[in-house]
Amino acid sequence: MSVLKITRGRQKTASRNIIYGVEGIGKTTLAAQFPNPLFLDTEEGTKHLDCARVSIPTWNDLTLAMKDLAIHGQGFETVVIDSADWAEKLLVEDLLKNSGGKKSIEDFGFGKGYVMLQEHMTRFLASADVLVSKGMHVVFVAHSKVQRTSPPDQTDGYDRYELKLTKQVAPLLKEWCDVLLFCHFKTRLVDGADGRKKATGGKTRVMYAERSAAWDAKNRYGLPEEMPMSIDQLGVIFQGPGPAAPAKPLWKDRVAAADTIEALEMLLADADSAHDAGQLNDTQLAKLTDSIVARRSALEPAEATA
Repeated sequence: MSVLKITRGRQKTASRNIIYGVEGIGKTTLAAQFPNPLFLDTEEGTKHLDCARVSIPTWNDLTLAMKDLAIHGQGFETVVIDSADWAEKLLVEDLLKNSGGKKSIEDFGFGKGYVMLQEHMTRFLASADVLVSKGMHVVFVAHSKVQRTSPPDQTDGYDRYELKLTKQVAPLLKEWCDVLLFCHFKTRLVDGADGRKKATGGKTRVMYAERSAAWDAKNRYGLPEEMPMSIDQLGVIFQGPGPAAPAKPLWKDRVAAADTIEALEMLLADADSAHDAGQLNDTQLAKLTDSIVARRSALEPAEATA
C-alpha cells in the first residue's frame, strides 16, 4: 500500500515576492499597496508612508518579529521586509558581534563567514515560508546594483542589474521567490544633433517580470514581460494560482486567423489597446503591427478579385 499523498490541480497560496530596482523609483510605495501590509523596517524607509511598521535595528529583532508573526498574525495579510540588503547587513553585524572580535566577514577565513551568512539566511527564508503557509504574502524590497557578468557561452562580458546582495545570498532569494520584479525608469536612445546617441524619457516607471540580459526577473503567475509600475497589474498574485482561465488565442494565431481587412483593422485596434494597458511593450507592438501589415498585404489582392 502506497504512503504517497498525491494531490492534483492548482493550489491557492500566499505569494513570495521580491521588488527591487533603482533608487527612488517607489519600491516601498508599491509594497505598501499589497493587501493589509506590516513593514519590518530595517532602514527607516517608511516614514513617508501611512502604514503599519515595526522598527528593526538588529538581526535578532528581525528573527523575533518573524517568529511572533507566525504565532500572532494580528490580522495582517502581507509582511514586508524593507529592505533585503539592509537585513543582510544586520546579519553580518550579528555574526561579527558574536565572533569574538572579528571586524569583517572576511576575517573568518576560507570563506567560512559567507557560509555562515548563507546558512542563517536559509533559516530566515524558512521562517518566511511559515508565514506563507499561514496565508500571509511575504515581500522583500531590495536595491539594485550594476554587476559585470561574463557568461561562459559569450566571448565578452556585459553589465546587468542584479540584487544588491552578496553572491552567496542573492541566489537564495531568487530561487525562493514566486515573483521577482525589477523596477526601472523607461528610457530610449535617440540620435543627437552631433550624431551621438542620447537617452531620453526616464520619467515613466515600469516593472519587468521576465528575465533579460540586462536584469534578473521572473514570475510564476503568467505576468506580462513589461508592465506599468502599478499594483493593479499584480492582481493575479493575490488571487493565488486558482483554476486556469480559458486561454486566449496567441496574437500570431489571431493574425493568421483573420481573413478580412476589417478583421485585421479590429485586431490592430486591440493591439493598440493592449499596448496602452501595458500588456504589450513597444517592441512587441511594433512586431505585431508588422505582421498585421504583412497579412493585410496578402489579403488585399484576394479581396480585390473576389
